[in-house]
Amino acid sequence: MKYVVVLGDGMADEPIAEIGGKTPLMQAKTPVMDELAGKSVIGLAATIPEGMNPGSDTANLAVLGYNPKQYYTGRSSLEALSIGVPMKDTDIALRCNIVTLSEEDVPYGERTIIDHSSGEISTADAAVLLEAVRKELADDIYSYYVGTSYRHLLIWDKGRVVPLTPPHDILGKKIGGYLPGEEKLREMMEKSYDILNNHPLNIARAEQGLHKANSIWFWGAGTRPALDNFEEKTGKRGVMISAVDLLKGIAIGAGMKVIEVPGADGTLHTNYTGKAQAAVDALLKDGYDFAYIHVEAPDEMGHQGNLANKIEAIESLDSKVVRTVVEGMKAAGEPYRLLIMPDHPTPIRCRTHTSGPVPFLLYDSTREQKRIGFYNEAEAEDSGIFYPEGYRLIDTLLEK
Repeated sequence: MKYVVVLGDGMADEPIAEIGGKTPLMQAKTPVMDELAGKSVIGLAATIPEGMNPGSDTANLAVLGYNPKQYYTGRSSLEALSIGVPMKDTDIALRCNIVTLSEEDVPYGERTIIDHSSGEISTADAAVLLEAVRKELADDIYSYYVGTSYRHLLIWDKGRVVPLTPPHDILGKKIGGYLPGEEKLREMMEKSYDILNNHPLNIARAEQGLHKANSIWFWGAGTRPALDNFEEKTGKRGVMISAVDLLKGIAIGAGMKVIEVPGADGTLHTNYTGKAQAAVDALLKDGYDFAYIHVEAPDEMGHQGNLANKIEAIESLDSKVVRTVVEGMKAAGEPYRLLIMPDHPTPIRCRTHTSGPVPFLLYDSTREQKRIGFYNEAEAEDSGIFYPEGYRLIDTLLEK
C-alpha cells in the first residue's frame, strides 16, 4: 500500500455572497475530487489545537501526525532547517518577511501594510534587497539568511521568544500597534524602510507597476526544533514536495526526503503537474511509501483576497495534482490511499488564517465507498465524521 497526502494550503473558506453563498471549494470545478468523493470517507478535522495560533506550521505538523502542543517550537526555526542554518540551543529564529508598506510622509508606525508578500516577489529580487539590509543591520548578534520569495530568516544569538504579529493578520491596517515590543527588532524594521524604499530595484519595481518590497517584518519566533523521525514513528519512508521552506523544514526535521521540482514556486502558476508526477515517481520508482504534496497557491490567493484566483488555484489542484496522482497510481495497478485536505481555512473575508475545522477526503483504492457526494466544507460537515484531534487523522490513513 502506498500513501499520498495532497494538501491545499488555506483551501477551506466561508460561504461568500458574491457566489451565491458558496465557498470557493464549492464553486470550483473539481470533477476529479468530486468523483473520488463518491468512493471515499469525508469528514472534518480540527488541525489547530485550542489556544494555538492558526498557522501553517501547527496545522501541517498536525496533518503529518505530530501533536502541535507537544512538538511545536516556532515556525521560523523549522524554516531554518530548510534553509540549512545551523541553530544553537541558545538561538532564536524569526521569520523575516519582505513586505510592502504605504509611502505617505508620516512616521514609520503610521504606515499601512499593503502586501505581506511584496507581490510574491521573486527570490532573486528579494536576495538583492535582503543583502542591502544585511550590510547595514547585521552584526554578531543578528544574522540574516535568504529563504524563498518574500520569506527570509533572522537568527538572534542568545535571544528570547517574544510576541510578534504575523503581517498577513493585519493587511490594510496601520502598523504602529503591531510593532515588536523589543526595541532592537523595532529599530531594525524601521531602518529597513529607509534602506529599501528608494533602493534602485524598488524604483524599478514601481515603474513596472509592481509593489515595492520596502520593509522587513519579523514574526514567528522559535527555538531549535526536535521532531521524532517520521519513518521510525510510522514505519513509512516519506517524501515532501513543496515550494515552501516551512514544509521543507518540517520534512528535514522529521527525516523525510525533500524533492525539489523545477518551476515549483508556491504561486498561482506553480508547476502543479511536476509536483504530482514527482510524488508518483517517488512511490512507484524509488520505493518510498508516503508522499506529501503541498500546494501553497490557495492560501496565497486567500491572503490577497482574490476570489477568482483562489477558485483557479483549487481547480488547478484538482485537474493537475489530484488527476496526475490518481491516473499514475491506477495505471501502475498499485494499491494506494489518498488524503486530500487543507491545513486551515484562509477565508477571503479576512485574508488570514482561521482556526475552524477543515474538510478531508480519504480514498482507499482497495475499499471504494459507494455514495453520492461532493468534496467541500458542507458535505464534510454533513457526514457527521469529526476528528477533534486532527493529528490523529494520519493514523486512519496509515492503518493496516
